Amino acid sequence: DTEWNMIPFDVQLIGAIALHQGKITEMATGEGKTLVATMPTYLNALTGKGVHIVTVNDYLARRDREWMGRIYEYLGLTVGVIQNQMTNAERREAYECDITFGTANEFGFDYLRDNMAQLAEDRVHRNFYYAIIDEVDSILIDEARTPLIISGQVESTREDRYREMKPQVQNLVRLQNRLVTEMVSKAEQILHSEDGDEFEAGTLLLAAKRGLPKHKRLLKILNEPGVKKLITDVESAYLRDKKLYEVDERLYYYIDEREHSIAVTDKGTAQLSKEEQKLFEIPDLSTMLAEIEGDESLTPEERQKKTEEIYTMHAERSEKVHAINQLLRAYSLYEKDVEYVLQDGKVLIVDEFTGRILPGRRYSDGLHQAIEAKEGVKVEAENQTLATITLQNYFRMYEKLAGMTGTAETEAQEFWDIYKLDVLVVP
Repeated sequence: DTEWNMIPFDVQLIGAIALHQGKITEMATGEGKTLVATMPTYLNALTGKGVHIVTVNDYLARRDREWMGRIYEYLGLTVGVIQNQMTNAERREAYECDITFGTANEFGFDYLRDNMAQLAEDRVHRNFYYAIIDEVDSILIDEARTPLIISGQVESTREDRYREMKPQVQNLVRLQNRLVTEMVSKAEQILHSEDGDEFEAGTLLLAAKRGLPKHKRLLKILNEPGVKKLITDVESAYLRDKKLYEVDERLYYYIDEREHSIAVTDKGTAQLSKEEQKLFEIPDLSTMLAEIEGDESLTPEERQKKTEEIYTMHAERSEKVHAINQLLRAYSLYEKDVEYVLQDGKVLIVDEFTGRILPGRRYSDGLHQAIEAKEGVKVEAENQTLATITLQNYFRMYEKLAGMTGTAETEAQEFWDIYKLDVLVVP
């Protein structure tokens, strides 16, 4: 027989009442959040509509189900847990339980898969009645805008484009590395000389930062006193005069770390066009087609042939330019063993928040293929997005939502603005 020796304190009862009312409770670590959640969970599970307990990882979902599941089962309720490798039948069985433990990602992806299911028996979710989220600030604020995406393969010939354009991109990356190293070296000389032009040194470092933000020597200089302020001041001056393009013109391409984007400059396009002169000349389709249509000297067969040639040329150049941009992103923004790892000849994404490997996930829009080409592994077929939702929009579907954390008060306004959730600090 199970003997239960945990008796909730008054403050834990206050926290439990707040959770039942659909609020967020701020409780310090060690105040027994797991025990607090049992009371509103049991009460709301009595409705028969299902309660979801959301944890930050699979291990905690499994642990909490084992720890607290015995109470619920003793009281006559059924308890399930969702784990990463489960089959559809196992998931459906877990959701049929009165109480279901799992991670935000598992709940969210199951919802997306349900939307794609063609048969009712293939769906696993039932109701979105009541959810209690542990570490609610991490899931509803920090990761709220992160989209959950289900992708599928599409028929495409683009895989060859990444291998084809790789040598040219590798050469451009080498040239940029050399250029940035020279810029950093010259900036150092200016800064260490007595009568050096400090603004020019700042411009060189700003260009280096926009050209190769992860350059090791640059990162070392950025830690020296006053250097970061110098770069910020120089950047502000260029922005004020609307002349930041003058800094970028020194580079082959420049990087926006915040937007995870890359743009090739005129200097870069000139270098890449040495192999294929008109590579970056992508004509306006409507104009060219109108010219063909208006050319009365052409026979219908010639007109048809020219139209097909225009479409083919436009598609080929567009694909090559797209492959170049994605390869540059792969080389400049995505680092092996940081953003992704290689296992058994495959590129696997690493979750930026948890550091865990995400099997089965792939970057979209050709980026994954670009990384595969960069690493010299098999370039798989390209994916297209089949279904997507943010955690923010997913959790808004619940009739009643509650959460627990150790640090919610600082984000109280955000919780109210986005989710209309009050925060109660439990003493």
